[in-house]
Amino acid sequence: MSTTETREEPQVCDTVKHLRRKIVLDYDKVRQVVEVWRMLGHRIVMTIGSWDLYHIGHARYLAAALEHGDVLIAGVDSDRTMKLYKDPGRPAVPEDERMELLCYLNVDLVTLIDDVDDAGKWQYALLKLVQPDVFIAVEDSYPDWQIQEIKANGAKEVIVLPRQAKTSTSDMIRNLLKNNIAKLLGKL
Repeated sequence: MSTTETREEPQVCDTVKHLRRKIVLDYDKVRQVVEVWRMLGHRIVMTIGSWDLYHIGHARYLAAALEHGDVLIAGVDSDRTMKLYKDPGRPAVPEDERMELLCYLNVDLVTLIDDVDDAGKWQYALLKLVQPDVFIAVEDSYPDWQIQEIKANGAKEVIVLPRQAKTSTSDMIRNLLKNNIAKLLGKL
């Protein structure tokens, strides 16, 4: 089943419904939440990513990000965005499930990022809206020129963290494919 096919939503408990409230898709509501946090004097940390095939590196990264502020906003790349700049076969996990997964973690607000043009260039809409005190990036994710664009588009500070694990989602997919293709070829 592709990530764009619809599936019947399973019944969920009240705890899941409560945690899903962390997902805010309306950017005007995101702005309102951010305004309240600012009035309360909170230091706002923001990061974005695909969060596809969530792994230990993601967990460590989010924990490290939160150490730099009081509240953490996680932007999740849309399925369309991932197809543009990762691979047409991605994501492995649909955007709604990737967003929900982050709700179970120490993330205060989760929203969708779908502000790339057809060439895959980020338009920085969420960054301009939130203007975080700290934007967290992982090394090798953004070239120096883009770090400067992130600052120019609203981030007061950019902190680049080292990779938090040996594995990556791309490595996981590559290894799964390689191992299973080898097994299939061995059966021919």
